[in-house]
Amino acid sequence: MGSSTKYIFITGGVTSSLGKGIIAASLGKLLQSRGFKVTIQKFDPYLNIDPGTLNPYEHGECYVTDDGAETDLDLGHYERFLNITTSQNNNITTGRIYNNVITKERKGEFLGKTVQVIPHITDEIKANFYKLGEDGKYDVVITEIGGCVGDIESLPFIEAVRQARWDLGANNFLVIHLTLIPYLKAAKELKTKPTQHSVKQLLEAGIQPDILVCRTEHHLPNDVKKKLALFCNVQLNSVIEAMDADSIYDVPLLMKKEKLDERVMTKLKLSSKENTDLENWKDFLGKLKNPTQEVTIGLIGKYVSLPDSYKSIIESFTHAGASIECHVNLKLMSSEEINAGNYIEKLEELDGILVAPGFGERGFEGKIETVKYARENKIPFFGICLGMQVAVIEFARNVLGHAKANSTEMDPYNPYPVIALMEEQKKIDQMGGTMRLGSYACDLKKGSKAFNAYGKTKIQERHRHRYEFNNDFLEEIEKNGMLATGKNPDTGLVEIVEIKNHPWFVGVQFHPEYKSTVLNPQPLFVKFIQAAIDNKKLK
Repeated sequence: MGSSTKYIFITGGVTSSLGKGIIAASLGKLLQSRGFKVTIQKFDPYLNIDPGTLNPYEHGECYVTDDGAETDLDLGHYERFLNITTSQNNNITTGRIYNNVITKERKGEFLGKTVQVIPHITDEIKANFYKLGEDGKYDVVITEIGGCVGDIESLPFIEAVRQARWDLGANNFLVIHLTLIPYLKAAKELKTKPTQHSVKQLLEAGIQPDILVCRTEHHLPNDVKKKLALFCNVQLNSVIEAMDADSIYDVPLLMKKEKLDERVMTKLKLSSKENTDLENWKDFLGKLKNPTQEVTIGLIGKYVSLPDSYKSIIESFTHAGASIECHVNLKLMSSEEINAGNYIEKLEELDGILVAPGFGERGFEGKIETVKYARENKIPFFGICLGMQVAVIEFARNVLGHAKANSTEMDPYNPYPVIALMEEQKKIDQMGGTMRLGSYACDLKKGSKAFNAYGKTKIQERHRHRYEFNNDFLEEIEKNGMLATGKNPDTGLVEIVEIKNHPWFVGVQFHPEYKSTVLNPQPLFVKFIQAAIDNKKLK
């Protein structure tokens, strides 16, 4: 452990989905703006080794880091708020902890000891708590514990937090408990009892929270705060109100107003190096809230009933739109509901079309119809991952005349596999963590739309896919007007395709949305929105 590193733990109670990730990211942002070096990690109590094999409906999108870890979507918030890169070490699941311990046991590393939850599992959890603080790179490590206090699966994590206080010492350790204060309409009052119970459960586990952050739809009057302080054993000025906000990006400023960062600094004996610099953040919020123009963009995908499945894409539109003072009215549309008979009425109102990433066959033909419409009607088009593959297949079918062209993912024996598995992928029979994952280089052709967006010829972007553009068809496709404008320098794999005589038609094999942050909007999204604005003017 870096002796000077301070550790903050964030637990949640009453219900899940209260926004621990946003509170963690907002606190991180405030401490960062005072000159501290901060990182955030998420511990998830489920048994999957990573979220890579989880259905997006279960857990929202799977977020990919530079080093190729498939992680929880909260890591996306950490990166977007703090403008930092996270890694494999920032997201740990129960599955990974048990896997590590059992692997050690099989190797005989416990020297014949009985392997138990305490101390072996809790020691492994603590080792992972401290890992990011060991090299002295960070002043503060914030750890978010997933799930709810009282869940059976969270118990070993809570126990590890209790032990951590004794390892670290009182001035280097802080627990923030995020809880819900429900409002009963019939009684017209806010209720503190669920929070009292939740804190009581923490106390039974041996943890006294230092700060309570209370999610609420109504302001907390002073008497409610006093009651919470008294019953939960917390100082009055450490009971912090977290009102529902219009935008997640308001939360850092709301938490600053509530003095969350000051309470944390006092308790951890941190003296601020500088005054809070949030000017860039305020600029961004100003533009976000006062757009001068508006466009309607369709996001065509198959998990649209849970917007969290496309969290990073939605946030990328927010960042990029704000940077050019444009409000993006994003319409999430299911590709299963689009077909040859109705695509015009479904799509004609849109100023731009994005076909989203995804796996499998469901809704595939709807995506083909969508791309065809965008290509023929010169509507700005952006295809990401599977969206780019659909664009290539549509082109092969409708421009080259290979009616049966497909991806070997959808049809393993099709005669024109313009999208196929690379040789090294064919040997793999496992699902988890076996794709092309993480950051890869891409060389851009000068003069291309992609080059005009990035303003340079060499870029790095993150990947999460198994199937690739099949270079056997490259010559024929390029000859007919779809150009490969970005390639991986080491493998020659096609990363970006564009159509020549089209205002803005770009498909990318990587996931540009993973690297978009508040302070660095993703350039392709900015240019795509700009193209949609131009298209709207032509209507």
